[in-house]
Amino acid sequence: MGNISLVTGGARSGKSRYVLEHTLNYAKRGFIATAIAMDDEMKVRIANHRNERKGYITVEEPLYLDKALEKLEDKVDVIIVDCITVWLGNLFFQYKDKEHRINTINNFFKKLENIRCDVLIVTNEVGNGIVPEHKLSRQFRDAAGRLNQDIACLADNVIMMVCGLPMVLKGSTGT
Repeated sequence: MGNISLVTGGARSGKSRYVLEHTLNYAKRGFIATAIAMDDEMKVRIANHRNERKGYITVEEPLYLDKALEKLEDKVDVIIVDCITVWLGNLFFQYKDKEHRINTINNFFKKLENIRCDVLIVTNEVGNGIVPEHKLSRQFRDAAGRLNQDIACLADNVIMMVCGLPMVLKGSTGT
């Protein structure tokens, strides 16, 4: 059974840098990227992120994290999933019905509960701001908060990044 770590924090808090640095001591590293290049700015971001993860076997999967984990788990010692919040946004965009989103999330959890390698999951803490004005934004914020809580419950370690510094909320900074 693999060790699961959840790394959370605000935008530009150092989450991705932390997980990349933290996995350098693993011989075989995997990376699941969830972002979709919907505009030119995202294309540039994705290209920059691809350059940062040389030495990782990368699977770009915006929707089915269970299948991406399955592809990688026997080939690597550790997998980074970056990022859960972007993935949830993809699910909201792709599946208007809540039931389909819930089924996809449940499939991810089923796979995660039985993963054979270590996993570091990056997510954003979205609950520290003001209450969003629009209904869909509130639904997303609420769903992200619940999803983060559920992953934190399953995780061995939960780390919150603040100003580039890891704050241990559960377990340790080790995987």
